[in-house]
Amino acid sequence: MTILAHRTTGSGSDDGLTRDALAVLQPGFEGTTAPSWLLRQVGEGLTAVGLFGRNIASPEQLAALTAQLRRERDDVLVAIDEEGGDVTRLEVRGGSSFPGNLALGAVDDTELTREVARELGRRLAECGVNLNWAPSADVNSNPDNPVIGVRSFGADTRLAARHTAAYVEGLQAAGVAACTKHFPGHGDTNVDSHHALPRIDVDLDTLQARELVPFKAAIEAGTKAVMSAHILVSVLDPTRPATLSPQILTGLLRKELGYEGLIVTDGMEMNAIAGTYGIERGSVLAIAAGADAICVGGGLADEVTVLRLRDALVAAVREGALPEERLADAADRVRALAGWARRARPDAQPEGSRASGIGLEAARRALAVSGERAPVAAPYVATLAPVANIAVGDETPWGVAAELAALVPGTVSGVFPEGSAAGDVLAAAGERTVVAVVRDAHRHPWMTEALDALVAARPDTVVVEMGVPRAEPRGSLYVATHGASRVCGRAAAEVIAGLR
Repeated sequence: MTILAHRTTGSGSDDGLTRDALAVLQPGFEGTTAPSWLLRQVGEGLTAVGLFGRNIASPEQLAALTAQLRRERDDVLVAIDEEGGDVTRLEVRGGSSFPGNLALGAVDDTELTREVARELGRRLAECGVNLNWAPSADVNSNPDNPVIGVRSFGADTRLAARHTAAYVEGLQAAGVAACTKHFPGHGDTNVDSHHALPRIDVDLDTLQARELVPFKAAIEAGTKAVMSAHILVSVLDPTRPATLSPQILTGLLRKELGYEGLIVTDGMEMNAIAGTYGIERGSVLAIAAGADAICVGGGLADEVTVLRLRDALVAAVREGALPEERLADAADRVRALAGWARRARPDAQPEGSRASGIGLEAARRALAVSGERAPVAAPYVATLAPVANIAVGDETPWGVAAELAALVPGTVSGVFPEGSAAGDVLAAAGERTVVAVVRDAHRHPWMTEALDALVAARPDTVVVEMGVPRAEPRGSLYVATHGASRVCGRAAAEVIAGLR
């Protein structure tokens, strides 16, 4: 990556300093069209914008929105958190057309992963999106992890590394910059950084042999961006989370691993940062530590937030708390990526491409099925629904009910929230065969208890695990989908309906 020459802004170049401060921000906004304040800030130097599910109604609307932004600045970076699988913004209201990382890891075909990422990237590029905050390179070594889980390619380090590299290559072949996350690795945590500060206490040898390996693979594959994690890794920095740590961002990522691309923070309004440092101070510390771009806007999405952060960065430079050269370097790295994205041209589709159906094909291949395969007539689909983590969101539908109803006449369904018991399901199901759908049952004792009681009372119960499968298969038919996207639900429904 070529970094533009630093400018000497100095006290006589306040406009340049302000533009640099704007350039390092990646804010969000409300609505499906760009508000006037956002267009104004883009015109004044804002170089990147973040999109969330609230900004997207259809591919056509999204393309119009990105075109609106580019009329103000033709090289604006338009970023999105589109992992496919459980975490989707492009298809937030209907569920993703692609399985997520765990499903791809379960298949363990790197060419398939590359094709899926390339097709996902192609759809993003068609809508004008050119930076994707994906893939997750985290090794899911802690099965109780509440925020990574199916977003990881798996618990095997080498598997995660080869699929991370394939994903980066596929996405960037479509002309969309990959942002590999969450550095230096969020897999061995049992706290969600949206709510509090997770802590990882492993020795340096373990960190080098496990967490860092997929990030090294991503760097070798040419990832254009890396996202920092709001986690405390005590062996590297006992006092500051990775996002705010010079030892981790500059010492480890830049110097030791030799990474030269863009470093993006995870959302600064997450409580791991905002609740301890505040977003203004946190943003200054992040840039000083080596980050180049401040992601904010998942919850804070207005001009006041942008101006607060801009002014905090400018004030920090003037007060000597943030070296002017560091802010200029960060801004130059953002502009360099914006230039790459403007020039990027996707590779041509190979002849005979299977792109249109690649997501469902991958979901089918990812299934693990045990027990008796026999068509189930007019079942009752009971979805035992845990509270969704913030990264996934609760607005995206999941499960098999809708997909099974489209295949099997007479299907009836119900959703059972946390605290529900087997008796609740049996009372609703009556004499129908129960299809019990769960998500990470091993992390939810109420769900495991209900599931065990259901299978004991009704041995013909069909069980579909749509999270990380940890328990032994149970029920007359057991299907592990390795993810809860729409196509994972479709693939499971085909098996239950006796079509596969």
